[in-house]
Amino acid sequence: MKAELEASLDRQNEDAQSQSTIRDIALAPAGQKKIDWARRFMPVLGAVRDDFISRKPFAGKRLTLCLHLEAKTAWLALVCQEGGAQVTVAASNPLSTQDDVVAALVANGVRAHAWYGVSDDEYERHLHLALDTRPDLIIDDGGDLVSLLHTTRRELLPGVLGGAEETTTGVLRLKAMDREGSLVFPMIAVNDARSKFLFDNRYGTGQSVWDALLRTTNLMVAGKKVCVVGYGWCGKGVALRARGLGAQVVVCEVDAVKANEALMDGHEVMPMLRAAAEADFFITVTGNKNVIGGEHFAVMRDGAVLANAGHFDVEIDKRALGERAVTRSVVRPNVEQFVLPNGHRINLLAEGRLVNLAAGDGHPIEVMDMSFALQALAVDYVCGHKLDNRLYAVPEEIDDRVARMRLESLNCPIDTLSEAQKAYLESWQ
Repeated sequence: MKAELEASLDRQNEDAQSQSTIRDIALAPAGQKKIDWARRFMPVLGAVRDDFISRKPFAGKRLTLCLHLEAKTAWLALVCQEGGAQVTVAASNPLSTQDDVVAALVANGVRAHAWYGVSDDEYERHLHLALDTRPDLIIDDGGDLVSLLHTTRRELLPGVLGGAEETTTGVLRLKAMDREGSLVFPMIAVNDARSKFLFDNRYGTGQSVWDALLRTTNLMVAGKKVCVVGYGWCGKGVALRARGLGAQVVVCEVDAVKANEALMDGHEVMPMLRAAAEADFFITVTGNKNVIGGEHFAVMRDGAVLANAGHFDVEIDKRALGERAVTRSVVRPNVEQFVLPNGHRINLLAEGRLVNLAAGDGHPIEVMDMSFALQALAVDYVCGHKLDNRLYAVPEEIDDRVARMRLESLNCPIDTLSEAQKAYLESWQ
């Protein structure tokens, strides 16, 4: 029986290699070390794995993931595979893929279509190849799979049971589709779960953005002025960590409530044009396009550093920056310098793409443990329930389960309400 199982696994791994589009399978041992390191710090997803091994909720199902392909994501893919799924992965960002990790996934029997630094055409081709497996379930990051399935790959729609979305940007797109009634399968907004945005978006983005900026620039933050564009949960995290590093924080917002919140958190609030002339670092976290544009570049100080922590590379108007520049050159890995007619140098990090993954390792492992546990349990929920074609919140019991599993992994008990306390809270009298 053991020999038959090993032979079956060997065939699965051979199939994955022959049906994948990756850089180099020889990189697999290095990638496996990264996955093993991440796995040791992801006890919540480990508990989900134990459950999946016993239940096999995805037996006979094909699951396609479009995520940032690094070690933490790889462990999610392997956990879903342990749940019985035939897993295929594609990258959600051209610069966040780690080729050794992708190779390790393929060596473990996961089909993959991704490599670091793909062109726009290669990026789209890889997504189509991932969808060619005719997925029953999807896990998306930014909404690219959902978009393709609802446009150029509509022939696949009858077989899609549904899926889950990771990011704020992707959920915004899904909410627009839900309002229009154009969703053809159910999706779960994992980003909006409390166990996700309160931790991943705030603490994860805050730490990983500054990790990427510091390792990429090697510049001092203390005593400098940091402009955070957008004060959602990600912006709050970036601002919090900037202040912890000794920076003066300026927030630019269009939402009056969030602007007041930034003021009460102790930050300056001002229009972008004024901030552009004062700040040393700029981090965009809005999900919108061209929030830093030509008029802002014209007044920036010499040596200004620009980075984006939103999902797509549209928040900083790269075309306008290139058109204004007299010269442009790569001066450090992931740092492109644009020299303007007035001699001021503006430094753009990671091509304006998601800086914490394009120039770093992404969110801390422990934070993604919660997020990816939610993803796995969300697609499990979709697989096990007959749902209407609309956008759903993460069921409260799943959100609470993930939070409790994390506390259990830390051996951190909490109090519970007595029956009398529950009755008091539920009574109107």
